[in-house]
Amino acid sequence: MADENAADDLGGEDLGGGTATKNSGAKGAFTQLLKFILIGIAAVILIVTIVVITTIVLNKGGRSQTVIPYSEEYTVQRETYDWYTSLDQIRTSTSDPVPASVSVTIALGYKKDDKAASAEITARRIEIIDFLRRFFSEKLAVELRPQNEEVLRQQIRDQINDDILSSSRIRDVRFTAKDIVQQ
Repeated sequence: MADENAADDLGGEDLGGGTATKNSGAKGAFTQLLKFILIGIAAVILIVTIVVITTIVLNKGGRSQTVIPYSEEYTVQRETYDWYTSLDQIRTSTSDPVPASVSVTIALGYKKDDKAASAEITARRIEIIDFLRRFFSEKLAVELRPQNEEVLRQQIRDQINDDILSSSRIRDVRFTAKDIVQQ
């Protein structure tokens, strides 16, 4: 009877059934955990799929863009020069063992509307002609080939600016005629 009274005091519940509720609680927690893991995996798969599809659509099927569009207003404008073309034709010989004849006519470019540069080039015209004669007479015929013209133009420009002109600068040098005759 004491057992019956104890069962009545506890609300009439059977004390032996406590282990069955613990197992069902663990099964419920495991089911809930498994459900959250599956939801997380599904979310990751969905996100990866959306990113891949978006990337393919933005890249237009995986083709790379090789041409970059640009506006005409952003292209670099080349500077316009005034040209000093009153230099005489330079005739000399190269410094080869069998000298080649060189005949060159050169135009000097300076900043547009720069009256000081024009006046200084005119004032130093004889010095520039003498420099050009010496410059070409010190070269070998191989150095005067067409593929070396850019280097020659830069050397002439730099040496005239550094050694002859004082207050102005020439910006460009162009060959209007250049003949090399080997003998």
